Amino acid sequence: MVENRTRRPVLVAIAVALVWVVIALIAAPYSGKLTSVATNSNVAFLPKDAESSQALELTRGFVEQQTTPALVVYQRSSGITEADRQRAGADAARFAEVPGVLPPVPPPVPSQDGQALQVMVPISDAEGTQVQDVVDRLREITGKGEGGLTINVAGPAGLQADLIEVFSSIDGRLLLVTLCVVLVILLIVYRSPVLWIIPLLSAGVSYLLSTLAVYYLADNDIIMLNGQAQGILTVLVFGAGTDYALLLIARYREELRNHPDPAEAMLVAWRGAAPAIIASGTTVIAGLLCLLLSGLESNQAMGPVSAVGIGATLVVMLTFLPALLLIGGRWAFWPRRPQFDSAEAAGGMWHRIAGFVARRARTVWLVTSLALAALAIGLTQFSTNTLSQVDLFTSRTDAVAGQETINRHYPGGLGDPVLVFTRAEAADRTAERIRGVAGIAEVQPVTPQTGAAPGQPAQPDTAEPKVVDGRVQLQATLADPIDSSAAKETVRQLRVALRDVPGADAVVGGSTAIDVDTADASDRDRNVIIPVVLVVIAIILAVLLRSLVAPVLLILTVALSFAATLGLCALLFKYVLDFPGIDSSFPLFAFVFLIALGIDYNIFLMSRVREEAVKHGTRAGTLRGLVVTGGVITSAGVVLAATFASLVVLPMVILVELGLAVAIGVLLDTVVVRSLLVPALAYDLGPPMWWPSRLARRRNHGDSDGPPDR
Repeated sequence: MVENRTRRPVLVAIAVALVWVVIALIAAPYSGKLTSVATNSNVAFLPKDAESSQALELTRGFVEQQTTPALVVYQRSSGITEADRQRAGADAARFAEVPGVLPPVPPPVPSQDGQALQVMVPISDAEGTQVQDVVDRLREITGKGEGGLTINVAGPAGLQADLIEVFSSIDGRLLLVTLCVVLVILLIVYRSPVLWIIPLLSAGVSYLLSTLAVYYLADNDIIMLNGQAQGILTVLVFGAGTDYALLLIARYREELRNHPDPAEAMLVAWRGAAPAIIASGTTVIAGLLCLLLSGLESNQAMGPVSAVGIGATLVVMLTFLPALLLIGGRWAFWPRRPQFDSAEAAGGMWHRIAGFVARRARTVWLVTSLALAALAIGLTQFSTNTLSQVDLFTSRTDAVAGQETINRHYPGGLGDPVLVFTRAEAADRTAERIRGVAGIAEVQPVTPQTGAAPGQPAQPDTAEPKVVDGRVQLQATLADPIDSSAAKETVRQLRVALRDVPGADAVVGGSTAIDVDTADASDRDRNVIIPVVLVVIAIILAVLLRSLVAPVLLILTVALSFAATLGLCALLFKYVLDFPGIDSSFPLFAFVFLIALGIDYNIFLMSRVREEAVKHGTRAGTLRGLVVTGGVITSAGVVLAATFASLVVLPMVILVELGLAVAIGVLLDTVVVRSLLVPALAYDLGPPMWWPSRLARRRNHGDSDGPPDR
């Protein structure tokens, strides 16, 4: 009879699985195409109302076509020779013939110490021009140098080409590492040669569906995709997908012991686990979509891309995964198949933890809170800035090496000046005020002869500046490297100095100004988005738990865990890993991912605690919920931490920092917050935790129970 009742649901499950296999086959080719629709230029991510954005618009009037400069630098420590000069001049002539380069290419500019030559190559920003292809061709022409001469291609174009090359390797390398990490952990968790295939295959289908959706949304300009979002999408889908799979599989195995029919067991398990999974996914999606409030389009890109990944994962894990589990039945758990009416081999460790929490609840939550607060003291060592070009990568790329050479031998801003736009009648006064700002090495106007190309020889003082719509463009060369803290401070001082120049209406732009505006926008985003995320998550928790007290407690615990994580990371990055700094975008990304993902485990725990509290009382329900979910949630946390830690294989400092922070934060959440702090708080507070629901007014004999019987 059981086999007959099961046959039809299994046939339905096979049909569902086949549909998903077809969808996966259709989506598979798009996983390798994401880079083709990604945008990795910092300029594209500026706030529309930023001063540097206004400067970009004004620049269009001074040039026939926008360009991105590549700076080719030749260096010989013993001194540039005549042969070197001839070689650089010949290379410059060949550069002008490369498709995508806008001639004329200015002649090489020697350094004052005689040890370097620099050629500025303007690369067209016209649609269809691939900066990476042009830079690759420049590097083919120059070679690496020999006989003591070193040659590098740097500048904005060189950096952009290196970024594109790094991000183009994300799909293959990161996907392979993530798959291996998840596979190893699943083998350890299930100790089965069969069962690991089901969650890993489901996560793989989730990833393919995510890439298909993201590709079409980005290709049709509905969302923006960048390399950071692309990397996060991979680890987020596999990490969250495996988490959801672990939760459903654990509940299914539990119900297989209570029901003779696997189809009935799956139905009960799905009804029990789906609300928590849906609530978890909804919380993460809502938190990620709060990034749409950001003033930076780079942050706006991260939110929708990641939310699409979580949405696709939810759909797959609530349909494809149950179908595979039902097809596999009890045999999927071989050799440890759960039998009907058999006792669950509950882990003794979680019984002991539950007993400890029951006996020392107040001491446990006080001690764990103080321990997390102590880690948070590390925040005193935490400071953010916009990472310089030479600090973006964990490895030394060609553009980084070239920028280091430029910084040693030239004024910091040569080849990439600060751009100042002022009214023509106030041009002289503006130029004079610029020269009075410390950190400015030189000021010259753009003339009809020079155009707007930095690197052209300075014109005589008698040369008339070019006037466009009543404005003049001045180019101010910085004394310090353009991405240094000193250069950014110079730009800030310059803006202050130009505010009161009569009739100037000055606008300051350029690469350094872009970095300044990006950092300011990041500060604004933190102040706006973090409170919104907390409110959104609190509302979702209140609806899920039907309580106002419990959501506040849960958010406070996760916030404390977040502070502890940042404090620990500040010490780790500074004193152990010796990172050059912490990018200004890091705190916001870390907060959104840690709060949204950290609250996941509390949702898994507290939804089960509430279910048990209805039957046995709050205190007994807390202990039972801890025992039942302890193993699966800890396994889920380890999987998610390991998948985010796989970001360390990418040669980008910001992604390595984010991966380590999320991994550390998730482990703190699962091992300390969810296992000790939250259960101890719930047990100590008792029924009032559910206020104002009726459960808060129920006094059950279970509320005075100790640990559940073994």
